Amino acid sequence: MSTHRATATPQVTTQQRGDAEHQAFLLLRTAFTVAPVVFGLDKFFNVLTDWQQYLAPAVDRIVPGTGHQMMLAVGLVEVVAGVLVAVRPQLGGYVVAAWLAGIITNLLLIPGFYDVALRDFGLLLAALALARLASAVQHAPRTVRFHGSTR
Repeated sequence: MSTHRATATPQVTTQQRGDAEHQAFLLLRTAFTVAPVVFGLDKFFNVLTDWQQYLAPAVDRIVPGTGHQMMLAVGLVEVVAGVLVAVRPQLGGYVVAAWLAGIITNLLLIPGFYDVALRDFGLLLAALALARLASAVQHAPRTVRFHGSTR
């Protein structure tokens, strides 16, 4: 006697997929708003680390001013990028990705910082994902749920 057991594959509705898409968007938007602002502000206070250690000597030689002044400018750009992500996430995601590409290039010029460059490459990919999700979420109609019903 053989028994046949059917296993049900969970069906994901369009609404559930949209919710997951929106949740992923909010997660990335929050991260790429908060992190650049916090790291940017810390360039002025050096609480988390001494940020000048991440400035490649070759870059330091070609930019005007001191390394400290360069880090202050970097901090200002990062704060602006974080605010841009909060206000215009589609554009902000691409700006943050471009900024991270510059940071990666700088880090590849410093022996011993390749692991940080690789981490920042992962962040660059996440920033691109944010920009793409922002485009999809902005054009998708949102349905508000109240205790299991939709309105």
